[in-house]
Amino acid sequence: MPSNSAVVPVLLWLDLTHDRSTPSLMRQFDDCCSCRLVNGRSSPGREQLKQVDMLCAHFNRPDASGLNLLLEIKRTYPSTPITMLTVQHSEELAIWAIRARMWEYLLLPLTSDERSRYLHSVQQLVEVRRGVNNFGRKPLLDHSPALPESIRLTAHHQKHKALSKVMPYIELHFRESVDQKELAQRCGMTPFRFSRLFKEVNGVGFMEYVLGRRMEYAKRLLENSQMPVTSIGYEAGFKDPSYFARAFKQMTGCTPSEYRQNLRQGPTASSTQPEEPDTAAAEIAQVILSLEA
Repeated sequence: MPSNSAVVPVLLWLDLTHDRSTPSLMRQFDDCCSCRLVNGRSSPGREQLKQVDMLCAHFNRPDASGLNLLLEIKRTYPSTPITMLTVQHSEELAIWAIRARMWEYLLLPLTSDERSRYLHSVQQLVEVRRGVNNFGRKPLLDHSPALPESIRLTAHHQKHKALSKVMPYIELHFRESVDQKELAQRCGMTPFRFSRLFKEVNGVGFMEYVLGRRMEYAKRLLENSQMPVTSIGYEAGFKDPSYFARAFKQMTGCTPSEYRQNLRQGPTASSTQPEEPDTAAAEIAQVILSLEA
């Protein structure tokens, strides 16, 4: 393990293969991780997921039932990091994994370099999630894979790279009070240069970006929990419930309560609500066809 940390990652494995080969794959990680196997093709429970650092879904040939199970888990437990490991691969499957917010997508068999890179990133994730740091501060998570040698380092890439130290931090702490000046210092920039570069790379200003991430998080809570609207506002990082309601309506065209009510009434209640299950089913069908081609 590349890290000097004594923390051992706990990996929960979902065997979604057709030959039940996951136990043999797990043995590749036994020397540095604590591995547990889920019985059957069932969704792990909340308490089970609380006790692990990563959910590893192992496919030899992905199918609709397995991919739908991952969607169900991600929608029910959106903060759970999921690694998707697959023998059969296609461009459509990789794109689907990104859109489904898989934490990592790995093609089997793993090379020694890829295994080392993955274990290093998992260790960093564990340290962030558990708050392991000698100085009492959560370390930054570097989950950026190495660029393929065929990719030319353009000026546009260099701009993204300049912000690479802080984007993972923002993703972890957007619900907290994030100091733009401190982030600029982490990048070795003045606040003005950081603000200008951030908008150039992300298309929106820093505060607008943070607000958007908070709104996305609030939407997920409205969709997947029974928490009171006021509590959701606080959970998403808004200290003033009135401001949360106003900002939410300005961005979505309805209040948080109306948004939740529209979801309960179904797609006919609001023409602006996407039909996520139908879209997901169509995307999965396209993925399966690409694998069979």
